[in-house]
Amino acid sequence: MKLRSIAYRNIYRNRRRSILSATAIMVAAMSIVLLFSFLGGMKADLTYNLQTYSTGAVRIRHKDFSKYERLNPMHLTITDVDQLRDELLSEAGVSVVSPRISFPARIYKGEENYNAMGVGLDFSTEAEYQDLGPDILQKGRLPESGKNEALIGYKLAEKAGVGIGDKITLLSSTASRGTNAITFQITGLVVFPLSGMSEMTFYAPLDRVQHFLKMPGQVLEMLVKCDEDTDTAAVASALQKNLSAAADLEIINWQDISTSYSFIEMASAIYNLFALFFFFLASTVILNTTIMVIFERMREIGTLSAMGMYGKDLVRLFFLESMYIAIIGSVLGVILGVVITQILSVTGINFGSAMDGVDMEISSVLHPELSLKSTVLVFFYSVIMASVVSIFPSRKASRIEPVEALRAI
Repeated sequence: MKLRSIAYRNIYRNRRRSILSATAIMVAAMSIVLLFSFLGGMKADLTYNLQTYSTGAVRIRHKDFSKYERLNPMHLTITDVDQLRDELLSEAGVSVVSPRISFPARIYKGEENYNAMGVGLDFSTEAEYQDLGPDILQKGRLPESGKNEALIGYKLAEKAGVGIGDKITLLSSTASRGTNAITFQITGLVVFPLSGMSEMTFYAPLDRVQHFLKMPGQVLEMLVKCDEDTDTAAVASALQKNLSAAADLEIINWQDISTSYSFIEMASAIYNLFALFFFFLASTVILNTTIMVIFERMREIGTLSAMGMYGKDLVRLFFLESMYIAIIGSVLGVILGVVITQILSVTGINFGSAMDGVDMEISSVLHPELSLKSTVLVFFYSVIMASVVSIFPSRKASRIEPVEALRAI
């Protein structure tokens, strides 16, 4: 008996029911593709921001810095910076090294003062480490080494009422626990991906910050970026073994530092449960429509049974109908999810002011990232789930006696 032909004919004959079932599967598949893409974009964004602005892929500090970090231990520095950088760059997997000094400061402007966080950078090499192109440095130019110049977050500039060419005076504690002041001229306004950084942060040349904080030739940390797909934990472990000054340093992989990434990992498990929930909802629609079809087609079931169709053939018939509908719905849902993800990956999803005050390294504009592995998984998962749920009502139909079925008309 040509069950496939009968299944095709039934799908076409019951178009309303078929469209309803296919639409439920399509919406579920599309939603899960978008969910996984959004989560993938969030994880990539968080990884980039942490490794660029906060922890690096591997962070190197004085061995006691973290212990006294709340006391702002500016005297716990890294010396022999050039030698250490050369050793780091010789390690397999290490691509770029950024020596930095991050320090709290107060900006004095007129009779007002504002809290800020300064970062001393080597601008001659920093472009290799982070993007300081037009998307970030939207106005002005980079500061020059040896000059009292600075980039400032645009929100901090608005708050302090300053712009390009203006001067700001900073007050901060030096490495010797004294107090010092310096005046920088603003050469550019920066729009950081992180809203909090735009409200608080300014960049200045490393040599001028070293001079200001009485830290000649020293830095507070060295942030390491690794080649793509490198095991950063393995790099951190290798550096711990191979660096000549490793005993005096704290060398930590970024995932061991950040709690934000652990939060996202936990959220991934929760989103997987959401995905299951979406398909459970879609499956209930399929289950209900299949049950309705069984009652609507009672005469047909009775006739087929009277003509000699076995129960197992009835189960196969309903299973084939559900599988074909599931394939159609899954294909359409995955295609829609991919198309929408591709559009959003270019335009981004702007959370704007919703991210103000959020203490996480998540950008205000998120770009979903499509995962081929997840997309293929969603397709097969959709087809399997939608097909399997049809078995239960199909088995019920297979047990109906022909006489009973014909009497029910």
